[in-house]
Amino acid sequence: MKILDCDYLVLGSGIAGLMSALHLSRQGRVLVVTKKDRAESNTNYAQGGIACVMTSDDSFAQHVSDTLDAGAGLCDEAVVREIVSNGPARIAELEQWGLNFAELAGQSIRTYDLGREGGHSQRRILHAGDITGQAIEKVLLSHAQSSPNITIMDHCMVIDLITTGWLAGRGMGPAAGAGIAPSENRCVGVYALDESSREIFAIRAAATVLATGGGGKVYLYTSNPDIATGDGVAMAWRAGLPIKNMEFIQFHPTILYHPQARSFLVSEAVRGEGAVLVDAAGTSFMEKYDPRGSLAPRDIVARAIDHEMKLSGAPCVFLDIRHHPVEFLRGRFPNIYERCLSLGIDMARDLIPVVPAAHYFCGGVEASVDGRTAMPGLYACGEVACTGLHGANRLASNSLLEALVCAAQMADHLGQAPAPGVRDIAFPEWEYGAAVPSDESIVLEHNWNEVRTCMWDYVGIVRSDKRLERAARRIRNLREEIRQYYLDYLVTPDILELRNIADVGELIIRSARLRKESRGLHFTLDYPAKNESGGRHDTVIRDFPGRHG
Repeated sequence: MKILDCDYLVLGSGIAGLMSALHLSRQGRVLVVTKKDRAESNTNYAQGGIACVMTSDDSFAQHVSDTLDAGAGLCDEAVVREIVSNGPARIAELEQWGLNFAELAGQSIRTYDLGREGGHSQRRILHAGDITGQAIEKVLLSHAQSSPNITIMDHCMVIDLITTGWLAGRGMGPAAGAGIAPSENRCVGVYALDESSREIFAIRAAATVLATGGGGKVYLYTSNPDIATGDGVAMAWRAGLPIKNMEFIQFHPTILYHPQARSFLVSEAVRGEGAVLVDAAGTSFMEKYDPRGSLAPRDIVARAIDHEMKLSGAPCVFLDIRHHPVEFLRGRFPNIYERCLSLGIDMARDLIPVVPAAHYFCGGVEASVDGRTAMPGLYACGEVACTGLHGANRLASNSLLEALVCAAQMADHLGQAPAPGVRDIAFPEWEYGAAVPSDESIVLEHNWNEVRTCMWDYVGIVRSDKRLERAARRIRNLREEIRQYYLDYLVTPDILELRNIADVGELIIRSARLRKESRGLHFTLDYPAKNESGGRHDTVIRDFPGRHG
């Protein structure tokens, strides 16, 4: 079996992964592994921008307050302050690397064209039109590809983490003098699958960074690209790490509703520029649910839309931004405008049909701001991590900010920590056992659809004990079927992703069943109010019942 060695292994090539790689490359050799094309990531589809205090009218205190309010009492205030206050330095770094944020024309001094989104009390969203994520990805990828200390491997999917505890169970592990205590359970690398050759190989690294993003594909309807299958969360859970607050799944309120517009997001920035949510008759309805109207936080807006659709039986609601001229809409939202126009929707003249869909995971692998997890040698950064910034509901455009700050803090921490010796650790060959090539691919497709339909029907925007109980039974049976399939047949990317979404589904369901209240993104009909006396706590699961083969 081929074994590759590096100083730092980064899994994922979005903003969290590339920022981690760029900072770590100053300290050693970095290998970035990504399961599809290197530019394919959730970051690449981010439209809105980066929330950051950039003007004298705004303040860190206001940004912190808005974040805490959106997080419904579960944010870690110290974490929020640290990330918010470090934002400007990271923005300056992006600009030094060549990223150009939109500016107001005709100003005597440089003035950012700051946007506003739901839950923000000020305009503080730095953007590059409505393709901010794509612009960030392009700049970071260009610098990473030109770095002599960074190697990027595309189309390789990680199967599982390799830990010294797991190796010890097979009579293997680090030699004396490696700097790893015999009792320490440390991450020392991964097993991975080369998609083109179908070869399974291993990677050894003193530090492994999970930057694998979220898992929107666990749900039937999502704004996320196909790669978002919760791989990092699932791998970490299988390795025994604590997974935190997985019940808090953010459903973006405004995904374009059109049969030819699969997963296309209409940015919250559209509402920030005055778009109003209306019903089919053109009547605004958000004022019934929140005094902030269409700019209320996402959890409130998504539930309101869900309620309006159920009341009327309508398949969607609409965004109305017809008060702006074509010139403004083309300039501010060029990508959204052209996409809508290609489908026969003129934003300047027509209502825009929208529905909610799964968008962002506020929970994930429990981690600190500098990426440390409960396992030495394993770090988590970006959407895969749960740092305490988002609490029970993420404030719009705080996600890219978190990835920027945490990647830099993590690299600083690793630069101060002596790396243990791992290159002499022997890894066992991958055990194929009696596995044979699959001749039942249709089973994978059926299981894939069943997992996602189950999650959408029973663990969506509005939940209940009965729905969660049904979901738990179905996912339990599906996970057992998938596990048997994984053991019987040779590993493929499809079975790995299916195994991961099923594991993540289990985590979401279990977390939701543990929270006996409604808070933030978790709303249940059986406990419709917050439990202020006993509900202000995190949900942590750490008991994966088995290990990989």
